[in-house]
Amino acid sequence: MRVWVARPEPGAARTGAALAARGHIPLVAPVLVVRSTDAPPPDGPFDGLLLTSANAVPALRDVAALRGLPVFAVGARTAALAIEAGLGPVREGPGEAAGLAALVAQVLPAGSRLLHATGTARKPEPAASLAAAGFSVALFVAYAADALPALPNSAQDALAAGALDAVLHYSRRSAAVALALADGSNHGGAFRRLRHYCLSADVAFPLEAAGVPVHFVSARPRETDLLDALASYRGDGAR
Repeated sequence: MRVWVARPEPGAARTGAALAARGHIPLVAPVLVVRSTDAPPPDGPFDGLLLTSANAVPALRDVAALRGLPVFAVGARTAALAIEAGLGPVREGPGEAAGLAALVAQVLPAGSRLLHATGTARKPEPAASLAAAGFSVALFVAYAADALPALPNSAQDALAAGALDAVLHYSRRSAAVALALADGSNHGGAFRRLRHYCLSADVAFPLEAAGVPVHFVSARPRETDLLDALASYRGDGAR
């Protein structure tokens, strides 16, 4: 399959390599650019560190005050990068925020103070569930994911030429931005005709809300499940 990878770097290149290894033809054309905010974390002490995105890890790598804190990472990739950065001990969550909150509640007592390293665009969870359970959650806005002003030229050209079969969506925001940029470049129809593969129901939400047919929603937020789903495509509408 000819597959557009719209997620930001550094994950986009890794996904492109995984697609190529499976015999697909990737188009790595992110619609978001991740940058550090260069902001310092708030003062502690803290009893644990919450990571809901791997994008937050680089900002934490050299923060001495956070060394040795228990880390609760949303999923496998974030956990692996946290370990690589020398953070931890690291506990791996189930891949979604509500499950991460439940993991924290199993390990730490209510009343514990947590630091949530997050981006400028964030969702209520896991902070809302943890606050309701008696935890204190301080936010550290470690990074921003900025939308490109226009669809990348490579994606525009591929959509115009009908040279794509599918697109992989890894976050609600990147899916929404890809749709908006495609519409803004007059390629919205071609975008809608692609097969859309989403990492979770939350990721699929902005597409479905806009009437875009979603062909696959992973039952668990695992990239391998998303890539495995591509194998069912035969190019003739069959699954």
